[in-house]
Amino acid sequence: MKKIIQTLKNIWSIEELKSKIIVTVLLMFVFRLGVHIVLPGLDPTKIDTQTASGGALGLIDAFAGGAFSQASIFALGIMPYISASIFMQLMTILVPQMQKVQKEGDSGRKKINQWTRYLTVIVTVVQAGAYVAYVEKMNGAAMLTSFSPYFPFTTTILLTAGTLFVMWLGEKITDKGLGNGTSLIIMVGILGRLPQSLMQEWAAKSNRGGGGLLIFIIELAVLVAIIMGLIVLVQGVRKIPVNYAKQIVGNRQFGGARQFLPLKVNGAGVMPIIFAQAIMFLPTLISYTNFESKNGIARIFADPKDPWHMIIYAVIVVGFTFLYTALIFNPKQIADDLKRNNGFIPGVKPGQPTADYIGSVMDKITLPGAVLLAVVGILPGFAQMLGVTQLFSSFFGGTSLLIMVGVILDTLQQVETQLLMRQYDGLMKSGRIQGRQSLQSTTI
Repeated sequence: MKKIIQTLKNIWSIEELKSKIIVTVLLMFVFRLGVHIVLPGLDPTKIDTQTASGGALGLIDAFAGGAFSQASIFALGIMPYISASIFMQLMTILVPQMQKVQKEGDSGRKKINQWTRYLTVIVTVVQAGAYVAYVEKMNGAAMLTSFSPYFPFTTTILLTAGTLFVMWLGEKITDKGLGNGTSLIIMVGILGRLPQSLMQEWAAKSNRGGGGLLIFIIELAVLVAIIMGLIVLVQGVRKIPVNYAKQIVGNRQFGGARQFLPLKVNGAGVMPIIFAQAIMFLPTLISYTNFESKNGIARIFADPKDPWHMIIYAVIVVGFTFLYTALIFNPKQIADDLKRNNGFIPGVKPGQPTADYIGSVMDKITLPGAVLLAVVGILPGFAQMLGVTQLFSSFFGGTSLLIMVGVILDTLQQVETQLLMRQYDGLMKSGRIQGRQSLQSTTI
């Protein structure tokens, strides 16, 4: 306890770090305040917040911190910006012209960021139109008759402005605050639903009578165990030894040291789960005759408890993990960089053999990482089958928990870096906290 108090004092004694924390907390408060501002033309007391409790709509609502189900001005949250960022990231990998722009340095990154903002506006306008139809269908009773002719126009404008404002908040947190603003906004939105889910789960278990408290405690213990396992998955690396040849320049000798090339077990991050959930939602949209219909194919793809849903979902996650890792990880580029810097892997020839070796190692560690990621993705379905309420079950795995763990580790790593730079002890006694940084950066 004394160690924790001293660490907190050290954190607060660093002016730069204290300023970053204050700015981050204030901007997060602004975001949480906007979540509770309802769109004009709706009666807040008549809004049904349970219409987006599961499936892809539940995921969007989780990312938006409940703003989607509450018909808030931040209903679409940061998701349009994430969609635009993912699209632009894939384009910089697949389109040679975009690769050239990205390699232009700071000016190239500014161009891509500006294009991402423009694309965010387009995506938001499209999604806002869909959200208007959703509100009219699911919360028609909450709409004010006198305002209904103006509702589509004003809602589209406000939702677009709300998403751009949330995007601006994220950029300000990244520049002036602590950590990645976009990731922190998503994490705060997810955590904002945690108290409500805990209360729902406690109410459900306490109403069961005898043994309810014990079951609730066991669920919390299982949740903690899953979080610890995710930390291992996020931080897991395979280190390949790399030797650097000695160079003599004049009378000085350079190189000759041994270093390690870290390869992430979960190099694709959270992207395979996000992609899988998007794919699983498409058949639902095609099969639904209305928002309440859950028959046939729609039920299989929408119900996380369905065995076929779990199998299809897991296969998509595993497949896309390999695909996305192949897109963002280039063994040939790493091999060329090693050769350029007089580095080599012991027992492996430089050039193409090194690229093949690194690629084969990456394939071997990606398989268990992909399987574990698939298990994480279907855990909420198993939790519901065992009697956990739908809202609380989302914290047992899937995108929500993976994002939370990753963002918290990244933020703690930044705090620890600030402490170590000023010769303070880190947050942990043994070893340094490892975030999700890898050879290639990801969006979230």
